[in-house]
Amino acid sequence: MAAGSTQNAQPQLLFVDGTFAELATEMAEYLNVVDEIKPLAEDDSKRDEVLTKLVRASAALNSVPEKEFTAASNLMIHLVMQAEEPKRHLPALCQAFAKPIPSSPVNGVNLSLNALTTVFNLIEPKNPIRFNVFSAILKFLKSHAMFDVLQPYLKHIPAWFEDWNTGDEFQRTMYVDIADVAAEAGHAEDSFEYLLKALRTFDADDKEELGSEEAQELSLRAVKEALLSPTHLLFNDLRSIPGVQNLNETHPVWAQLLDIFAEQDLEDYKDFNDEHEGFIEQEGLDDDKLLRKMRLLTFASLGAQTTSRRIEYGAVARALQIPSEDVEMWTIDVIRAGLVEGKLSQQDQAFLVHKVTYRVFGTRQWQELATRLNSWRGTLANLLDVVRKEEGNARAQKEREMQELERKVQGLDSGNGGGGGGGGGRQRGGRRDGPHREPKEPREPRLRTEDED
Repeated sequence: MAAGSTQNAQPQLLFVDGTFAELATEMAEYLNVVDEIKPLAEDDSKRDEVLTKLVRASAALNSVPEKEFTAASNLMIHLVMQAEEPKRHLPALCQAFAKPIPSSPVNGVNLSLNALTTVFNLIEPKNPIRFNVFSAILKFLKSHAMFDVLQPYLKHIPAWFEDWNTGDEFQRTMYVDIADVAAEAGHAEDSFEYLLKALRTFDADDKEELGSEEAQELSLRAVKEALLSPTHLLFNDLRSIPGVQNLNETHPVWAQLLDIFAEQDLEDYKDFNDEHEGFIEQEGLDDDKLLRKMRLLTFASLGAQTTSRRIEYGAVARALQIPSEDVEMWTIDVIRAGLVEGKLSQQDQAFLVHKVTYRVFGTRQWQELATRLNSWRGTLANLLDVVRKEEGNARAQKEREMQELERKVQGLDSGNGGGGGGGGGRQRGGRRDGPHREPKEPREPRLRTEDED
């Protein structure tokens, strides 16, 4: 198929040489209708009649040898594209190509797909006929579970819709076809994604359209797929779609079941089964799968409601209605499902919640969040006060230490006599003789008298 939609994209060309009459006759030989075609082929005014007969006989292409199929199919495509209105012949031609040739059990499917994509690529990118050809390709891919072939082109679908100027109804049809291709190949998540895209094409303001049989059928299919999916655990995306919301009026029991899985718990699911006995089995749902999912969701709600972020094993056992010895197994399962993160404490018989996924986030959840934020803000404010107080204490201590150091330095200077004496009490010889004393002048000698005696 084409890589995408570009303004200047040119269709792929087939290299076919010859006049229309020559080529039509050659094609007639492949299809074993040469006697019908040859008399008409030379008359250009009967070209459309010739093409009608060739296309009608095109199913015989399945009988040509494998090595000749591509050449024969390309020739047939080239002739049809010469018609004044190719769209008259393309549906029948695509239907013929959609049947793999029996002579090639290994390559037959790919040969048929190549023929279909050649038709698609030969049509001008903005030509709405491409929509019909692409629909034929989707049906072919579905019948052969070839979603992987389709995946690389899905990103171009919105641009193609714009090029083809398709309305909501045509878009919805194609989205459903893509969902079917994905489902047939076992790609449940991709199937659900495109089913939601199809549901969003209904006019949210048109009550009659939302209540149509098609809208109800697609809405119920989406709800059923979401409930049975082992990986789809949050349901707000589904409940936000107007068609699904309308089930409250058209299918209230289904709407009630969806609400339970969206925001209620295991006990509510069991009450539902008691109230609507047999409903699960009658609607083709699997009660074991639903019970398992409901227990996982109940565990998530328990984690979200626990303000202490600590859940005792006993509380888990009661909420999930399981034996105490199974608590750790279910805890591991809910962590694997991505609904909660945390740590088991076997010693304390408790699960410590680190992170939890909210199943719904409404008024009550906003209030809980506001309460927690206020609590955190108070804690942070107290912590900030402590930090600031410690910073003040540290500065005061540093100032005291500096002052003490300055006093010691000043005391040392004053003890040295202001810096004038020779080296802190040491004499020249380097000995310390004790306290420094000023030298006394020598006394004059005198005679002693008798009185003094």
